[in-house]
Amino acid sequence: MSISVEQIKNLRAKTGLGIHDVKKALEEANGNEEQAIAWLKEKGLSTVAKKADRATSQGLIDTYIHGGGRIGAMVEVNCETDFVARNDDFKAFVHDIALQVASMNPENVEELLKQEFFKDPSKTIEAYLNETIARIGENMRINRISRFELGE
Repeated sequence: MSISVEQIKNLRAKTGLGIHDVKKALEEANGNEEQAIAWLKEKGLSTVAKKADRATSQGLIDTYIHGGGRIGAMVEVNCETDFVARNDDFKAFVHDIALQVASMNPENVEELLKQEFFKDPSKTIEAYLNETIARIGENMRINRISRFELGE
């Protein structure tokens, strides 16, 4: 079966993955987009598992202040290289984690990973982390979180 450029564009827009991965998934799924997405998720999880033991000594610290300065959150997310730490996708992920901590007030990183992602309740923070690892191609780890509320 021949995969059209339009099919590749549509799946890339939905997943944010590269042309090669998207085309391969569509070929494996005989052009069926739902099956291709399932294949990509499965491949992504194996990619995450392969990267899990890599050292994460780079990264970013980000903050978010909400409610007119009444609530603040600070997070540290680590990655393998400073190149990825400067990547816009990584920066957006780290900022989303700061927003999550400010809005959902998890006690620790373990609790945070189990929470529903406030921007997409169909997935957990752990699933969002794994998707980001698969998309960026480096191991990442949410290392520390802290939340402050005025008067606590």
